[in-house]
Amino acid sequence: MAVTASMVKELREMSGAGMMDCKKALTETDGDMNAAVEYLRKKGLAKAEKKAGRIAAEGVVTTYVADDAKSASIIEVNSETDFVAKNEVFTDYVSALAKQVNENDYADLAAFMAATSSIDSSATVEEHHKAMVAKIGENLTIRRFEKVSGDAVVSYIHMGGKIGVLVNAESDNVSDNIKEAMKNVAMQIAAMNPQYVKREDMSQDSLAKEKEIIVDSSLNDPASLPKPILNKLIQEALDTSKWNDEDKNAYEEQKNNKFLFNFLSDEAVQALRDLAMSHKDEYLADKIFNGLVEGRFSKHLKEICLLDQAYVKAEDKESVKQYIEKVAKDNGVSFAIKSFVRFETGEGLEKKNEDFAAEVAAQLG
Repeated sequence: MAVTASMVKELREMSGAGMMDCKKALTETDGDMNAAVEYLRKKGLAKAEKKAGRIAAEGVVTTYVADDAKSASIIEVNSETDFVAKNEVFTDYVSALAKQVNENDYADLAAFMAATSSIDSSATVEEHHKAMVAKIGENLTIRRFEKVSGDAVVSYIHMGGKIGVLVNAESDNVSDNIKEAMKNVAMQIAAMNPQYVKREDMSQDSLAKEKEIIVDSSLNDPASLPKPILNKLIQEALDTSKWNDEDKNAYEEQKNNKFLFNFLSDEAVQALRDLAMSHKDEYLADKIFNGLVEGRFSKHLKEICLLDQAYVKAEDKESVKQYIEKVAKDNGVSFAIKSFVRFETGEGLEKKNEDFAAEVAAQLG
């Protein structure tokens, strides 16, 4: 019997399975819809795809480092619950995926999913993954992976797989001392979450964007603006009737109070924000305002650039850059951090927050 598009559509709606899986099921069962549903259920495909609509924001980040420590991989696989994320069957599965990533070169996630599984050579990674969903009984998502290589790569796993880090370094002699220093840097990255190794790695567009954010955020925080600018804004608000009588009276009573903004209404503060933004071009030419922006911009770069960050294990104010230079000097070698990768489980994903008792009651109801 010929399998039509409408038949595939109907089976997809009944089972929630993928298009190609539905087409195959209908072909195998000669177009018998009920038999096709049973086929998908037996294969675990209907169950797997039905679960795919549920949020998988827990899970684990796992790393794999090659024996020569010159390459390593990191992968994040999400689950619905933290309970499953700690299950040995699940963690062993993710470890196997990390190993496969490191031993091959995949252009992207799609190429990886289409590759032959190292766990089951009769299936692709995607097919075996669907079988694991059925076996474990939760929606699982292979979200992302990355592979790096260089003179030396170390990994660090924090909080049992909540955060994973790879650090890639250049050195003319990768001793145990260098690896220990790299591990310390990996711990720094896990804790402080930098975005770049150094500010020189940032493109001009990225720098300009970050600076514009600093400018706009400063203008939208009038209480922190330099006094001469703030006083002019307040006077403009008073002169142009941007404030109502209640806010004007509050200002007259509290204008010498450092907590003045606690006495102003939200509308009054918003009026100051709007006025500040309307003078943006004027303030960009103001030396006082530019000094404020440059100070905040420099502080921000120290937060997002690894080498500029204060080294968390240092007793003094030593930066990560100074720590690395000290290690290189003490060991008589060249040593530099080339790149890093940091994955945090569920980063950017919506997490499902349910009352378990309510969920059970709803199912019984």
